[in-house]
Amino acid sequence: MVPYPPSPFPTGEGEAASGTPGRYGEDHSVRMSHPSHAEGRRGPGGRFLTKRDFLKLTDLSRDEAYTIFDLARRLKAASKGSHSHVLAGRAVAVILEKPSLRTRGSYNVGIAQLGGYPLSIGDEMQLGAREPIRDGARVLARYCDAIVYRTFGTDRLLEMATAPVPVINALTDDGQPGQILCDMFTIIEAFQAMEGSNRRALADCRVAFIGNGTANTVRSLMEAARLFDFHLTVASPEGYRPPADEIAVTGEHVTFRSSLTAVRDADVIYTDVWRDMGREMDPAVMRATFSDWTVDTQLVSVAPPHAIVLHCLPAHRDEEISDAVIEGPRSRVWDQAENRLHVQKALLCFLLGVGDRVP
Repeated sequence: MVPYPPSPFPTGEGEAASGTPGRYGEDHSVRMSHPSHAEGRRGPGGRFLTKRDFLKLTDLSRDEAYTIFDLARRLKAASKGSHSHVLAGRAVAVILEKPSLRTRGSYNVGIAQLGGYPLSIGDEMQLGAREPIRDGARVLARYCDAIVYRTFGTDRLLEMATAPVPVINALTDDGQPGQILCDMFTIIEAFQAMEGSNRRALADCRVAFIGNGTANTVRSLMEAARLFDFHLTVASPEGYRPPADEIAVTGEHVTFRSSLTAVRDADVIYTDVWRDMGREMDPAVMRATFSDWTVDTQLVSVAPPHAIVLHCLPAHRDEEISDAVIEGPRSRVWDQAENRLHVQKALLCFLLGVGDRVP
């Protein structure tokens, strides 16, 4: 296997303030994961807002993430059409350089439900070929109030983040923070719905990921484990682990085990496609490597009775997850897909400073 490249983000940087000192004593109050920009913009009523991007999970503090979750709950509970004033008169660029169903659908519908205009753009822009990404970013910032960007290398994302409006990472080869933020909301929601549960936080939750440990979802899950103080166990074949520098900073939050051991005490079983987008492999090699790493009924039966199953989709049924499991009683996959809509709406409201418009 070709060695996985190191993290494109400076290790240990990018953490926002959490209201308390970092777990290891770091001061995370001002450092960012991307070039800092002093310029801001005018928000509702002429308020001056500092530009905030969401390029990785720790661009949020823990308190800010829970604020977004509370906002998402209110948005989800409201009747359709009741928040069409929130982004009225505003536009958000949604740039998708990779194929997408859930990202395109959830952002476009969500922006429209908030009263904004989703400017949906595919790879026809040829950013980086027809013109520098930074030039396109400056132009779009003259038209739009925020930019959602789904792309390949993180270098492209960082160049887009030179725009003077908020930029949201909607997936790169190195991470999928928006997906994982939404998944954290789904986990909390699922356990709150269980009889007798009063869980309102992710601390002490145990998540087991089964499959390709190099996936961008795993890399963002590792970041989430640190931010939300839960434990992540990654079960993957030898040679299919995240970058060593990212593992090194996770401390006691992440361990690596065999798949059966990983799920025995898991609250959440998570999997993703074996063929990570942008890192395709020969089908024969893939099947030989991952044939024993399917989340099936036998594996799930080892987990505690309350454990739930997540998959960020699209799923290759009977490869990384069996049809019986994805359609079974433990699956929260469809709630997970729906919650992309609600949490991303809340994230946009937070970054644009209009959360107070949501009752």
